[in-house]
Amino acid sequence: MPEASVAEMLRIVNIDPIDARALLRAALGVSDTHLVAHPAQPLTGQQRTRYLAWLERRRAGEPVAYLTGEREFYSLAFKVTPAVLIPRPETELLVEAALERVPAHVPFRVLDLATGSGCVAVAIAANRPRARVTATEVSRDALAVARDNAARHGAGVEFLESDWFDALAGRRFDLIVSNPPYVAEGDPHLSQGDSRFEPRAALVAGADGLSCIRLIIAQARAHLEPGGALLFEHGYDQAARCRALLAQAGYFEVATRHDLAGIERVSGGRFDAGGGNP
Repeated sequence: MPEASVAEMLRIVNIDPIDARALLRAALGVSDTHLVAHPAQPLTGQQRTRYLAWLERRRAGEPVAYLTGEREFYSLAFKVTPAVLIPRPETELLVEAALERVPAHVPFRVLDLATGSGCVAVAIAANRPRARVTATEVSRDALAVARDNAARHGAGVEFLESDWFDALAGRRFDLIVSNPPYVAEGDPHLSQGDSRFEPRAALVAGADGLSCIRLIIAQARAHLEPGGALLFEHGYDQAARCRALLAQAGYFEVATRHDLAGIERVSGGRFDAGGGNP
C-alpha cells in the first residue's frame, strides 16, 4: 500500500468508527484533537502495519482496550491486559460512592477486594491521598497490572496477593469496596462482546452469580470497624437480592445506588462490629 494519510486510513475501515479512531490514535500515539487537526498526516510503515493488524483483530472481536493496552477510567488512563477485566464506566459509580464516605484529610482505611487492574483502588487513592488504601487480588498477573497502574499515577496503594480476605487476618477497615464477579454461569452475555475475551474468573460467580457477593457480605463483617461500610457492584437484576443478603447478615442503612442509565448498580450498608445496630 502506498503511503496513506490519517483521513485515508479512516476511510478504509469496516468497523465502528469510534473504535477505528481509538485504534488509529493509539497507533500514532496522538490525541483525537490531533487526528482532526492533521487529516493529511502520513503514517509511517510501522504505524500503518500496526493499525491494519489491529483492525483485523478488532473485526474478529478483540476488545479495543486489549489491543491498545489502555482504558480510561475516572479520568485516569489505566493499563489493561487480558489478565484483567476491562474497566467499565458503570464501575465509576462505585468509586463515587466510596469517595463520598472517605474524608479528604483523615487517614481513612479502605480495602478493595479483587482489585483486577487496580482501577477502583487507584482512583480512590488518587482522589484521597490521605486514605490508607489496601487492595487484594488472587491473580498474580492481575496484581502486576494493578501495581503498574498505581505507580503510573503515584497512588499509595498496598497490594496483597490474597484470595478475598485470606491475607487480612486481624485487620479492620473503615470501608470495604469490591467489583466482584457477579455473572451467572451460562449467562448468554458471556458469549457476546468483550466478555468473550475477558478472564472468566473475573466474571462468573456460581449458578446465580451471587456466590462471591455472599462470601464478601459474610466475611467483611470481621474486617469492618464498628459502623464501617461495605459497598459493592452487582448485576442489573441483583439489587433486591443483595439488599436482602445484607439485611439478613445484620447490616444497617442498606441501600442501592443507580448508575447513569438508571440501573441499580451498587449496593451496601454499614455493620456494627460491636454487635448492636443503632
